[in-house]
Amino acid sequence: YTMIYGIIKLINFAHGDIYMLGAYFGFIATTMFGFSFIPAILFSMACAALAGIIIERVAYRPMRNAPRIAILITAIGVSFFLEYSMILIATPQPRTFPAVFEATIYHFGPLVVNSQQIVILISALILMAVLTYIVQNTKAGKAMRAVSFDADAARLMGINIDRVISMTFALGSALAAAGGVLVGIYYNSIDPLMGMVPGIKAFVAAVLGGIGIIPGAMLGGIILGVVEAMVSGFFSSTFRDAAAFAILILILLYNPAGILGKNVREKV
Repeated sequence: YTMIYGIIKLINFAHGDIYMLGAYFGFIATTMFGFSFIPAILFSMACAALAGIIIERVAYRPMRNAPRIAILITAIGVSFFLEYSMILIATPQPRTFPAVFEATIYHFGPLVVNSQQIVILISALILMAVLTYIVQNTKAGKAMRAVSFDADAARLMGINIDRVISMTFALGSALAAAGGVLVGIYYNSIDPLMGMVPGIKAFVAAVLGGIGIIPGAMLGGIILGVVEAMVSGFFSSTFRDAAAFAILILILLYNPAGILGKNVREKV
């Protein structure tokens, strides 16, 4: 969400469904091809990156100069298309994600964690480190930052805007796919509508941290996860989703720029 918004100011509401596609790509890799965890997640990320490029080329690029509301409606349409196409192809029945490794329980004093949670945490940290390196230290990352700052100036300097936007969609889609595979492994179940609520919560996390700011997205996700866990533990799990949307309302009312966002005065 936050990378794509930073580049072309688009809220890609189909992002949650790319996450769902990634889970199914991982499912195919483990069940049909017999891949282990790392090859399966790499296969899923590659397939989702290709899907992201195709979606950007077919659905979003022709709408690039259209009014914002038209692009938003297109994003919602792509989301529904992916969801119900997958229902048609894979049926609406949940699929059991194969256990690619055993869930071993570890006790650290009062803290109880399992190996799946540790793998998810380590994988997230590695992917964030790789993403940060790409954005900050590579030629492609510099082009992304240039387009985000001023697309017209970047074009005048010889940067291929279309290529940068496609690369951004590919990168964001690959990360979404990794999340889909990890969640499929953790909950042992996937279905065609699994991306709806996590997609909305990812948007809340991006807004909370400061949409368009990559470290803010990670910070917003951590805060949102902690709040949901505390609400579930101290009150009831039925209020967990309500807490996420309450945070969205509060941040929009009192700090629309987000935690790491900045209010920028613009001359018109």
